[in-house]
Amino acid sequence: MMEGLKPYPAYKESAVSWLGRVPEHWRVIPARAIYRPKLEKNVGMLEKVVLSLSYGRIVVKPKEKLRGLVPESFETYQIVNPGDVIVRSTDLQNDKNSQRVGLSRNRGIITSAYICLAPTGCTTSEYGYFLLNVYDLSKIIYGYGSGLRQNLSFADIRQMPVPVPPLDEQRSIVRFLDDADRRIRRYIRAKRRLIALLNEQKQVVIHRAVTRGLDPSVHFKPSAIEALGEIPGQWEIVLTQRIFKEVIRPHGGLPETQLSLSQRDGLIATSAMQERSLQTSTFDNWKITIPGDLVLNRFKAHLGVFFASHMRGIVSFHYGVFSPRRPLVAKYFELLYHTVPFKAIFAGRSNGMTVGLQNLSNQNFYNVRTVVPPIWEQELIVSFASDAGAKFEKLTRSALDEIRLMQEYRNRLIADIVTGKLDVREAAAALSEGSSEGEIAEPDDIEDSDEIESENEDLRGSR
Repeated sequence: MMEGLKPYPAYKESAVSWLGRVPEHWRVIPARAIYRPKLEKNVGMLEKVVLSLSYGRIVVKPKEKLRGLVPESFETYQIVNPGDVIVRSTDLQNDKNSQRVGLSRNRGIITSAYICLAPTGCTTSEYGYFLLNVYDLSKIIYGYGSGLRQNLSFADIRQMPVPVPPLDEQRSIVRFLDDADRRIRRYIRAKRRLIALLNEQKQVVIHRAVTRGLDPSVHFKPSAIEALGEIPGQWEIVLTQRIFKEVIRPHGGLPETQLSLSQRDGLIATSAMQERSLQTSTFDNWKITIPGDLVLNRFKAHLGVFFASHMRGIVSFHYGVFSPRRPLVAKYFELLYHTVPFKAIFAGRSNGMTVGLQNLSNQNFYNVRTVVPPIWEQELIVSFASDAGAKFEKLTRSALDEIRLMQEYRNRLIADIVTGKLDVREAAAALSEGSSEGEIAEPDDIEDSDEIESENEDLRGSR
């Protein structure tokens, strides 16, 4: 996309250190000349379409996601119109990862904790968005803001120097960037589909190994376990209580590593968790787990949250710690209980408490019938699954790296074009009419948990 693009014929100094030189015919003016602040409260519930800033895009929030931390009344929200630029202005000090700027293409409402800006006429809405987007992507925005948590206000934004080309050139830049963004998003979506297929294939390979073994020539017999099908003839079928028992090793107060269960990473030190987790004020009633245990999150058994312990540490009393009654490989049962048939079995044995939380009691766990291969075969299957998983993970990491590189390329492309380092006027004129129309703006970032959490936190300020 950058092939064939050249700098402008003539430049001048912008007198802005991070901006450097700009095309000679461009202006560098304060942002107050191109944006005006808006704050139209949704008094009387004039609008009911709830919008959200996610992955740097303003999207309509589905009704089923309007739960949890929401205001008592959406009358406290502000009304947003197509063409408005939204800035998440809070907590610059602690969050330098989330994308903070979005362009609304819908009329609706969004939290009043965000800044809503309308163009004054010096720029198109789209170009005005790209200007602040460059501040965001280049992290220049983090030099502004005030207060304990370094929050932005329009008083900060209005002083920002912005490079402004003529309106017809703005339209050329927007047209080129929209076309480039469409191609990049298409590429990223293809890579994300590849990652999903790799994960599905990995699950199929491991599922087959843990439920049917590694030798397809052996004699098979019916398992009599729902949805499991046939299993190798030499495998046992027993109640879980015959192979596991709960153990409670009280935490004696000596220093121990605090452990948590992560669906992504297994049983790991709480300090290493990427997900946000609640911090405890006391370790009373916590218990010790040792290598070889099987640790269960009782409220997420239906999601397969069983993991073999490979280290000593302490876990919450909400977790179940099970020790083998006989020699076995706990990692094999971790893999077995992650399969779809067993997750369904545990879901049927759990008692629902709230959305996503279903309690699996010891007795219900013990009454589940499970398959038990010979221990030597458990070891072979675990080794096979580890090797297979490593191969799939390598392919997945490669695809993720390509996504990140493409995202970095997109950020650089936007910054170079919007700051006048590259001239796209001829390239934009060569694009076919409507080349970017009909494209669905799907999110393509790896994760958005930070933005979701930040938005929920900002809701407190809009009440």
